[in-house]
Amino acid sequence: MTRIQIPSDTCTSPVVNKPLEMYVFLDPLCPTCWDMQPTLRKLQVEYGQYFTVRTVLSTKLNKLNTVCNFPNADLSNDPFSISKIEHSVFPSIAVKAAEFQGKKAALRFFIKIQEYLFLKTKNVTSFSVLQEIAEEVKLDVDEFTRDFISNECARSFQSDLSITCEMEVDSFPSIVFFNENIEDEGLKVSGNYPYEIYVQILQEMLNKEPEIQDPPLLEKLFDRFHSLTTSEIASYYNISNQLAERELKKLLLLQKVERLLLPNTVLWRLK
Repeated sequence: MTRIQIPSDTCTSPVVNKPLEMYVFLDPLCPTCWDMQPTLRKLQVEYGQYFTVRTVLSTKLNKLNTVCNFPNADLSNDPFSISKIEHSVFPSIAVKAAEFQGKKAALRFFIKIQEYLFLKTKNVTSFSVLQEIAEEVKLDVDEFTRDFISNECARSFQSDLSITCEMEVDSFPSIVFFNENIEDEGLKVSGNYPYEIYVQILQEMLNKEPEIQDPPLLEKLFDRFHSLTTSEIASYYNISNQLAERELKKLLLLQKVERLLLPNTVLWRLK
């Protein structure tokens, strides 16, 4: 299994030579991928100095072969009539379209898709819902719509599918770890495991015990991930949920975040 050069999801300044590279394969419609997000974020917060993350969007073959719900839309005469169409592969393509407006925009869009699906139970296979998400994360919706049906966007998504095939990834989520030695095979881990397992993998790949870095300021954390739960914040700063909520309420009073009461969870989101 060889690594493939694709653009990084993270832009840091100054550039740091990180010894490991993680290819993270995700399907926006996969509930296990949603469950894995806190683990991935914690790895980036605590050990991000050791690795770069490259997200590869894909979907299962049976989803690619499903038929579009395509009620009398004519893209040749009206490209914006795509809002009437539904398809299970649309969320992945939409993230690639959002990427044309920046990596941070694509990350916000991806997170919002999962929130809409798993917290609000909305139909994110509908392009009209994806346009609603684009508007909520402050994308240019007209540009997003044009990019979605563009050849460039199709090629970008096809590139991700090719990487998925070449690395023999057939289930989601999956992570393929590479070290600095380009001759070494990658280590593929399929599924979602306890956080400690991934830390152990980092240790084995680095041949040493990785050092935990201090978390950034709370506002910087929201700027990076956009929305977080109380328990995630408590975990990052090694504090109780009560203390985490107290700090979050300070940001709420300053109108820097908003508090969303959703079924079975409380979500704090950057305003």
